[in-house]
Amino acid sequence: MQTRAILRGVRLSAQKGRLVADLIRGLPVDKALNVLAFSPKKGAKIIKKVLESAIANAEHNDGADIDELKVQTIYVEQGSMLKRFHARAKGRGNRVIKHSCHIFITVGDEVKAKRSAAKPAPKARAAAAAAKN
Repeated sequence: MQTRAILRGVRLSAQKGRLVADLIRGLPVDKALNVLAFSPKKGAKIIKKVLESAIANAEHNDGADIDELKVQTIYVEQGSMLKRFHARAKGRGNRVIKHSCHIFITVGDEVKAKRSAAKPAPKARAAAAAAKN
């Protein structure tokens, strides 16, 4: 089973969020939380909160065992930009763009993920059955 958590409109650029997301992709949740706790980046604290939310969702809504959960997918997409101006000399102004992003995390059971990987896809099974005949 898979459980998701989404955080939208975070005041963090998507590029900086992806650097942190790449650190924990595919890890068991206890190791992922440990990596995020000791990472000095701003995005680590934000992504840690989203991961804890996904874990709580899996435990409460689906009755999942926390010890078997792992980060199946995590991705960070670009959000809307705030456009501001910064005063410069001689009455001019420079544009300042403040980036935001959306964070999506999916956690799931390791055991069930391994079982589904071992089972061939429906098209592959149909092709194999046609080859036998």
